[in-house]
Amino acid sequence: MDLRLSGHGERLRVELLDFLDTHVYPNEQRFHDEIATSGDRHHQPEVLEELKAEARRRGLWNLFLPDERHGAGLSNLDYAHLAEWTGRSPVIAPEALNCSAPDTGNMEVLHLFGSPQQQQQWLEPLLAGEIRSAFFMTEPEVASSDARNIRSRIDRDGDEYVINGRKWWSSGAASPRCKVGIFMGVTDPDEQPYRQQSMILVPMDTPGVRVVRELPVFGHYDGQGGHPEVEFVDVRVPASNLIGQEGDGFRIAQERLGPGRIHHCMRLIGMAERAFDLMCERAIGREPFGTPIARQGVFQHWIAQARVRIEQARLLTLKAAHLMDTVGNKGARMEISAIKIVAPSMAEWVLDKAIQTHGGAGFSNDTPLAMMWAHARTLRMADGPDEVHEMALARRELKRYPPQG
Repeated sequence: MDLRLSGHGERLRVELLDFLDTHVYPNEQRFHDEIATSGDRHHQPEVLEELKAEARRRGLWNLFLPDERHGAGLSNLDYAHLAEWTGRSPVIAPEALNCSAPDTGNMEVLHLFGSPQQQQQWLEPLLAGEIRSAFFMTEPEVASSDARNIRSRIDRDGDEYVINGRKWWSSGAASPRCKVGIFMGVTDPDEQPYRQQSMILVPMDTPGVRVVRELPVFGHYDGQGGHPEVEFVDVRVPASNLIGQEGDGFRIAQERLGPGRIHHCMRLIGMAERAFDLMCERAIGREPFGTPIARQGVFQHWIAQARVRIEQARLLTLKAAHLMDTVGNKGARMEISAIKIVAPSMAEWVLDKAIQTHGGAGFSNDTPLAMMWAHARTLRMADGPDEVHEMALARRELKRYPPQG
């Protein structure tokens, strides 16, 4: 199994590393300062637009999309390698390259399943980085880890669909740059469980769409559109906004989540690598009780464990990406569940040790560690909680063993 970058991927990797070193890392503080100065946590910093222009100039644009007409023509394996590096600056780098969630997943849905009209109206401006989007799936009243529980309705009324429901953790939906969302709801409750749901495009300025509140994550608000709760009351959109056919929602969701989980996991590995660097640098320079932290046995245990856990997660994630390229999302389902279990927990553990090594500074915003830890912790729930992936993985493993007796 060859997990190396292709020649094209390697060329982009070299370009990306230079872009991060010369443009992204030096501008991280400016990014936050511009938001703070504006007084609006949803403010689009000028530096981000400068970074996006530079990324486009370098060909570092829409790296996630394999279609050479709109993306970089990379395989899942190639992009997995590059996504790791963007995870080292998770707030800035992905958006600078137009590779931010939930836009990437939404663009993949429109690319694979959207009509020509939908692609022209929404996919093109998303690919150009002119607008942002949201994905409306999770609901506060039901156990949303099982998509069959969705209660929101999408009802046909002549040439329109009428949408009613309440969604939350709708990443990016509070930003004024968010112009459209993909809404998942029930079109036929009498169909079989996996054919009840559909997906439909909802422009954010449609009457009846209301951002109820923004949800803080561990007490802090995400400035790039947040994760709000959104209400839909008698929202009417043209029937042509339906993505695919009625009943295709669950299938489309699975296609959307497969690549997205690869992207999340590789970015988590990048976060863990940056935390590892910061932890080692801090340990070498600090001397409590007259001895550098780096010489203490407990710290050396953390370092060894961190390196082993990062390497294990990376190899498993690259294997999953390779299988997606060679046997497809369905054939890689076991590995996709496995990496979704492994990567967030690994990153959470490494970041926890990096925070501990930094002492009080680890809890502040003087380093990116606290922000990264919160992000890693949320990804043990986003795109399916650990327990659901463990259950699915265990069931598939047990099928290989015949009943006894």
